[in-house]
Amino acid sequence: NFSQEKFSQLLEESLKNQPKEGSIVEGEIVNISGDIIFIDVGLKSEGRVSINEFSNKEEIKVGDKFDVYIDRLEGRNGCTQLSRDKVAKEMAWNKFEELSASDSSINGKIIGKVNKGGFAVDIEGILAFLPGSQLDIRPVKDPSILMNIEQPFKILKIDREQGNVVVSRRAILEDSRKEAKSELLAGIKEGMTFDGVVKNITN
Repeated sequence: NFSQEKFSQLLEESLKNQPKEGSIVEGEIVNISGDIIFIDVGLKSEGRVSINEFSNKEEIKVGDKFDVYIDRLEGRNGCTQLSRDKVAKEMAWNKFEELSASDSSINGKIIGKVNKGGFAVDIEGILAFLPGSQLDIRPVKDPSILMNIEQPFKILKIDREQGNVVVSRRAILEDSRKEAKSELLAGIKEGMTFDGVVKNITN
């Protein structure tokens, strides 16, 4: 006999596999009507996405498959609202979290100053905050020379819910300096001669 317990178990498994808001799923175009594209993502009704979110809108057709972001399951008119634009951002956030956990770097560009005493950094379409103290090892007289240049940053802090990312350029420079120092020390032996520069004189 098909028990109530078995039914509950199957229902729970079915709901677990259902696409959820905030997730990225593969969908298939089932209809194109004017500026609206209807996409099947495995729900009881198709989801909607604007054709303007597709860069190759002239080429898309019924049957094409794309990754889409589920914005809202019960949006306007009770329809599921989908997004193509948010796919790249969501994937970028996932990447940020992975890099932050592994203490790895990611490339970005300093695009301007912000009122908080730091700089705005564009990293894969998401704006991150670079505190002034994390710009360089030493004070930089003209920060503009570092702007709009692709360069690595280390993620110091990430808050996905608030949409905040704090990065450091200084941490990258410090890591490079440590590596250079380690290489130099590994090659130094007693009796070797080097040229040096007096940096400071104390009592």
